[in-house]
This record gives sequence, C-alpha cells and structure tokens, in this order.
Amino acid sequence: MNISQSSAGLGTVLPLTSFENVLLFLFNIILATAIIFINASVFIAILMNRSLRNENRFMYMLSTCLSDFCTGVTYYYAGVMDVRDNYDSPTRTFTLALIFLGLSFIAILAAQADRYVAVSAPFIYSQRMTRNRTLLVILGYWVYLFLIVVVNNSVPVEVAQRVTFIVAFVGGILSVNIMIGLNVRLLFIAKFQLGREPPSKERDNKRASIYLIVIVAVCFLIDWLPLFINGFVCNFRGSECYLFKNEGTNPLRILARLNAVVTPLLYIRGCTPLRSTVMIKVWRIPCYKSKGVKPQNMKTVDKM
Repeated sequence: MNISQSSAGLGTVLPLTSFENVLLFLFNIILATAIIFINASVFIAILMNRSLRNENRFMYMLSTCLSDFCTGVTYYYAGVMDVRDNYDSPTRTFTLALIFLGLSFIAILAAQADRYVAVSAPFIYSQRMTRNRTLLVILGYWVYLFLIVVVNNSVPVEVAQRVTFIVAFVGGILSVNIMIGLNVRLLFIAKFQLGREPPSKERDNKRASIYLIVIVAVCFLIDWLPLFINGFVCNFRGSECYLFKNEGTNPLRILARLNAVVTPLLYIRGCTPLRSTVMIKVWRIPCYKSKGVKPQNMKTVDKM
C-alpha cells in the first residue's frame, strides 16, 4: 500500500468480494472482540476480589490483561483494515499495536520467572518479593517498552529496525530459557516437594497450579515461537520480514494475538477463585450462582 492508496481511504483487510474474504474479516472482528471481552472480565474480577489482589502473581495477570485489552482495541484497526504495521507504511500504528503485544509477552515471562522463584525458594521469595517490588518490576517493563516506542519513532528506519531486531533476539532467548528451562526445573522441584507432603486437597490444588503454569508456557511457545523464528531468519538473511499483505492476513501475528485469548481462558479454567468471581460477579451467570459458591469468602489455596 502506498501513500496515494492510503489517502484514498482504508479498505477492509481483504476486498469483501468472496465468501473466504468475508470469513476472514469476521474472524478478525471476533478475535478483537474476544480479546477485549475476556481480558476485561479477568481484569475486573481481580480488582473485585481482595484475596486475588493480595497475591503477586495476580498483579502480573492484571498487567497482562491490560496490555492484551489494548491489543484487542488496536486490532480493530490493524487486523480488520488494510494496514501494514511496518516502519515505512503510511498506515502504521507507530509500533503502538506491536508494543502492546510486547508488553503481554514480557508480562508472561516475568510471571513465569516469579512463579519459579516462589516455588524453588519460597522463604526467600516471601521475604524479598514484596508487593511494592512486584509493582516496580511491572512498572519497569512498561516504561522500558514505551521507551523503545519513543526510540523507534525518533530515529531513522534502519536504526529502528536494528533496535527491534536486538530486542526480538533477546526476547526469543529469554522465552526459550524461561518457558522451557525454568518450567522443566519447576516440574522436578514441585514433584519432589509434593512427594514429601501427605495426600490432601491442598496438595492436589498445588499440583493443579503447577500443571497450569506448564500449560500456559506450552501455549505461549506455540503462539509466539513461529513469529520469532520468522524474524530471526529474515533478519539474518537481510531480507524483508513482512511477507504478507497486511496485519489481518499475517498468520504469525494472528497466532501471537490468539495467545491474548488463550492465556486468560486458561487462568479462568485453572484458578477456582478467579473462575468463581468471573462467573458470579462479572458475567453474573445464574446457573453458577445456584451452586452456592461465594467468591468473596474463597481463599486462593494454591500458593505456587
């Protein structure tokens, strides 16, 4: 798309001249709506439940939901319309759409590292990782990534591309080390610790919490690694990485955005207090209320 085309007005992601194009158009609208709805629901549920707000891991979840909510909002533009979000495109979002994806990426990595330390060294974690320090970590990576936005929009395109490549390269290494290395070690540590405890409901809850962490990590790698691998290959070859017509037809970036739906759904499914709060207080599902569950009285027993 050139400047003259953009000045004539943006079209849809693909011309709505065939059934397949209409399906893709509707899929992107539904995806953007689902990202906004689910993440807003989880965000509100955590704010409404004091026992959830008292745990550090839910602070990371708040951060993830906020960045994913913004990802959904920007996808109404970047994914539904004929937009190429690269450096020299007249329809770009000045990397704002991509930076919200990056914030979600960093938040999940930070949360995984936080859980690893909490399980492997619980006493040290409880003494050192206070609420204020957790919030400082979250604020730190938000400020860091928005500084990257400022840099990318203030320097020549060649420099911005190099900065993005370095950030993506470091992010890819971190994702592999944290999501694979730390979680494998986490499984062994948790298996050893849980094996020393007598059978109980609390032990079962802890085991389920560990499995949830691993499942989130696996889904994260499935959704993100194709995008990183494509970026590495293109940058090392020195060729253009953007091989698709626009954001809405790029399966690699669509897959990364699907993670913004999968992750909160996994947390709803795997965390009973969060699920109860979402179902009863946020979505107000009558059949769930009839079970007599009171989320305000429930405690989060899976401290892992």
